[in-house]
Amino acid sequence: MGDCWSPLVVRDISLGIDTFEDLVRDPGVSRALLKNRLDRLVDGDVLERVEYATRPQRFRYVLTTSGRELVTVPLALTQWGDRQHAPDGPPIVFRHHCGEVLEVFVTCRTCSGAVHPEGVSVQPGPGGRAAPGTLVIAERLAGMA
Repeated sequence: MGDCWSPLVVRDISLGIDTFEDLVRDPGVSRALLKNRLDRLVDGDVLERVEYATRPQRFRYVLTTSGRELVTVPLALTQWGDRQHAPDGPPIVFRHHCGEVLEVFVTCRTCSGAVHPEGVSVQPGPGGRAAPGTLVIAERLAGMA
């Protein structure tokens, strides 16, 4: 998910844009790049290929359990982009199943409070170690002990 195309692919698939041809057309990505991203998302257990035609062989892509759990991230990024870079308003509007316009935000499961950077602290977890991606945090936390 660390590139610019994968979140768009996951978002589109969650919206029912699930064939290779439609995925090429919607975000305007090259065929080779899209194939690479789809292969990586399948290998990463975010997507699954489901055959829908045999002659010629064609697949549609569906979200795995892991992929469905991930969908809120590109939805939130889309809404952030709409707020920051769409002066005429969002190009698409998401509706929740309750019928209301969806606004994605993160809340704490325990207190239901909105999550903001100022209200989050960090502590070592059970799998914590000094490694790429956690090295500086691990060093800082060790210095606090």
